[in-house]
Amino acid sequence: MALDEKAFYRESQTTKPATLNCPFCRTSDSYELRWVVRRKIEQAPRGADERDRARFAKFASYIVLVDDKAVCKNMRCRKRFDISGIKTMAFI
Repeated sequence: MALDEKAFYRESQTTKPATLNCPFCRTSDSYELRWVVRRKIEQAPRGADERDRARFAKFASYIVLVDDKAVCKNMRCRKRFDISGIKTMAFI
């Protein structure tokens, strides 16, 4: 039986700042966005067969954006808007 992809990574959460523009009031501000960091483990887990080891060799560490919406920080606006212009996944 093939191992699940999560068996090959250590997972943690982090926040990173990003400058976003509210499409409603056109205000630009810095927002703390949440990311999931998946770091590849040093060696293949026990119980991995040949196919799992071949998959493990191709894997790399990466981060994935968790948030898809933000709330405008302008007190007069405060509307929710979609986060755009930022990559949702990046290799590290």
